[in-house]
Amino acid sequence: MPSAFQFQCHFVLIFLAALKGETRYLEVRDAGEDEPFLLLSEDLKRELSAGQIYRRSLRCIDMLSTEGQFTFTAEQPQLHCATFFIGDPEELITIDYDFVNIDCQGGDFLKVFDGWILKGEKFPSSLDHPLPTSQRYVDFCESGSIQRSIRSSQNVAMIFFRIHQPGNGFTVTVKKSANLFPCNVISQTPSGRFTMVIPHQHRNCSFSIIYPVVIKISDLILGHLNGLFLKKPSAGCAGVGDFVELLGGTGLDPSKMFPLADLCHSFHGSAQMKIGCDNTVLRMVSSGKHINRVTFEYHQLDLQELENRKENSIEEFCFPSI
Repeated sequence: MPSAFQFQCHFVLIFLAALKGETRYLEVRDAGEDEPFLLLSEDLKRELSAGQIYRRSLRCIDMLSTEGQFTFTAEQPQLHCATFFIGDPEELITIDYDFVNIDCQGGDFLKVFDGWILKGEKFPSSLDHPLPTSQRYVDFCESGSIQRSIRSSQNVAMIFFRIHQPGNGFTVTVKKSANLFPCNVISQTPSGRFTMVIPHQHRNCSFSIIYPVVIKISDLILGHLNGLFLKKPSAGCAGVGDFVELLGGTGLDPSKMFPLADLCHSFHGSAQMKIGCDNTVLRMVSSGKHINRVTFEYHQLDLQELENRKENSIEEFCFPSI
């Protein structure tokens, strides 16, 4: 049975490709509870490829994965609303305020958050984001016309809003731009392939997959400097400034997840692990002294794979009741 976290993430992510509003655009994939996603219809794909601006209304809890102009108008008091934005791994998200009509003095608010928050957990975590948590919020009621355009630091962002008066609301335009060196990423899909590169930057980068998965690392370069690989300690990653770790858990915040494996030696080949957690994260820690790179692929565990436990499975941790 799916956990509460998985259910909530699926409830949010069900909007990823569908973008509610124009029902003629919705097509439901032949899938059961394990894959409750809607797809963009060919009609919408043709309209977007023709260069038309996509427009629609927002609901109180919503998800956007495409560019366009989006409007929320309260039909009744809406006190706990949020819109989640997600792009491809190599994209950043820009949110522009086109029109805002809210009563800040009456308790309304409209805030952009650089990342996602779900059940009090943040992505990227406070350890991985370049800004302190307080600076990741941009409050329209405080900044007003000073900052009407906000760009994310990764492929996800969100807005929180509260509107008391029916008829009040706002309009935003969402744009995407290229990110040459993607760092923190939430995957839109349960399978894929990705190469993470950190070029001489002192930072931590996490790639989050909100599914139980098989993850296979095919190439890892750590401590690459002037064509030479630096020697690493003979055992473990203690005291090493550059390494990759695999994490698993039931929440969104990588800093609160369970460490499963550390990789601190460069290699070319294949290292595979089956991780039966609701959320799997590959996290690279970089000292900034070298160019670090990791290439990996992943796919969602099917029911048979979940049932057939292997030696490197950590299903006992993720699903203690099984």
